[in-house]
Amino acid sequence: MNVEIVDRLIERNPSLESSRSALEAMKEGASCIHRAWGVGKITGYEEGRGMILVDFEEGERKSHAMDPIFCLDKLEVLDDEHIISRHRSNPEEIDGKVKKEPVELFIEILAKYEDGCATTRELERTINLLLGLAKGKKWWTATKKLLVKDPRVAVPNKKKEPYVLRDEPVKPEQEILQDFFDEKRSKEKILLAEKLFDLASEKEDLQADLPQVLHDLTVALMEARNLSQSDRLHGIWVRNNLARDVEEDVEKLEPTSASILHECEEDLPGLADQMPAKFHSRFLDLVTRVYPEKWKEIILNLLHNTTTKFSGESAHFLIDREESKLLIKSLTATLAEQTLRAPVLLWMIKFRGVSKFEALLEKLMTPQLLTAVFSAIDYESLQNATSRRIPLAEILSDDKDLLRDILSKGSPENAKDLAQALILNPGFEDLSKRSLLARFIKLYPEIQDVIDGSGTSSSKVETITNDDSLIVSQSSYDQKMKDLDELNKEKIPANSQAIEAARELGDLRENAEYQMAKDEQKILLARQSELQTDLMRAKPTDFTDAPSNKVGIGSIVNLSSPESGETQKYTILGAWDSDPDNNVLSYLTPLGQRLLGKKVDDLVETEVEGTVTNWKIEGLARWVDAQ
Repeated sequence: MNVEIVDRLIERNPSLESSRSALEAMKEGASCIHRAWGVGKITGYEEGRGMILVDFEEGERKSHAMDPIFCLDKLEVLDDEHIISRHRSNPEEIDGKVKKEPVELFIEILAKYEDGCATTRELERTINLLLGLAKGKKWWTATKKLLVKDPRVAVPNKKKEPYVLRDEPVKPEQEILQDFFDEKRSKEKILLAEKLFDLASEKEDLQADLPQVLHDLTVALMEARNLSQSDRLHGIWVRNNLARDVEEDVEKLEPTSASILHECEEDLPGLADQMPAKFHSRFLDLVTRVYPEKWKEIILNLLHNTTTKFSGESAHFLIDREESKLLIKSLTATLAEQTLRAPVLLWMIKFRGVSKFEALLEKLMTPQLLTAVFSAIDYESLQNATSRRIPLAEILSDDKDLLRDILSKGSPENAKDLAQALILNPGFEDLSKRSLLARFIKLYPEIQDVIDGSGTSSSKVETITNDDSLIVSQSSYDQKMKDLDELNKEKIPANSQAIEAARELGDLRENAEYQMAKDEQKILLARQSELQTDLMRAKPTDFTDAPSNKVGIGSIVNLSSPESGETQKYTILGAWDSDPDNNVLSYLTPLGQRLLGKKVDDLVETEVEGTVTNWKIEGLARWVDAQ
């Protein structure tokens, strides 16, 4: 706002004098942030109502009118040098730094906070507003790893602690070394030692302190009662990594890694599952050295009874040691017995297209495998009644080629049995189950009767179905799916963040931002439910089965009025395809209903605002033929 407007506001309300600079900052073109509505841009001032106008980037709030006095508390107006303002005015410059100079960009962001100090939550908020939720999260995850090695930034050990821009650069290994000696808890001591090893670019810098580090670690490993066996093995390997420059044979240092394996011999899969992923290969190598006579048997047991990551690592290990025949023999036998566990199945599906495993796994992509998958999903859904996420069910829905790869090696009879198994499986949401069944039908149209029990193909759209289904175009169906995906992945998570941010402001009874965010939540969840319901009812079609001898869904109808000589042309399409401006009607509209089933020369009566008009059908055409 210009000086004159601000002067008039203060004249009417002298208490605003202290806020003069903030009011003057609300100028046209300035970027701003609203806690619930995100980033916006001030586009002007409406003199008559005394309102500033803001275009918010999210939602439908364009030229949104806001009281300047209200905005003093609710709107953060950014100066031209703020990183978000600069990004909106010059995106090329900031986007270049995002890609090529992430640490420099982070330091620039951190420097703007008071004393160069900001919590993770504060930084994440700025980054998400700058780059968007999805891109911001990905960028922040990658940049945090780079910051650990930058001497200019003090990186917190705990999430609630702040990032601090140092006055003088400090080598991070020196800082961690001090934390290591101060730390009394054994597990945290191991983690700090591991960090020390990962960070120390010049091992000479640690030489003076290394003997004490090794001594402290050994004491922790041997005496601490709160360490699990996996913690001890992890700690042994961290110690050995640090000790290689000063010991000739680190594997003989007590306690040894072999001693842990012997102590856990009855449950090696349990020990393996608790190891960090970067030590999986080292664990398997240790097995071969500790058990030279039976290592193959042990690794096959690990493959079948560990998590997906360790299962995959075990398979890699066997192939690298030219044991592919042993691996395929074991997988084939357990598949025949239908005893393959979910982690192994998940690994097989994910890696079937990887060149290293392609030839081996291709033989196993059979209907028998899908039976095992359904059984594993069924079991997992019963074991985890409160959990909604079943990775096998998700990958079956997300991997568009998987069913084709499996069912192409079967028969219609296989497909029918598997479709029935899918219908009865409790581990799928209705929408996912419907989508999967559609893929079954696409591969084997002859099993349609089994699935719906009606004898009527879902692609036939001559008449309205008798059930509660909706005939829709593929394009409108895809758009609804896109809308639902946007709700689930962007709008609802963003709203949850807004609610959390508003909650922090205090008393919820007097918190207008909290109430607005909760109101928006109700709208979003109602829309989510509506979309899910509609999609479950939907039967997509390409209208290729529209009839040519009568009006059906997918017909173009030419009408004339015998009384007035007026002519009209309508296209009858799916439930979500209405476009009145172009005379495209949903088959569910009153006129669409009256026209369905009619033939050339038939009469149709319409009534609009009490005026009755008789129409004669002069001609018919199929919409698909006109494309």
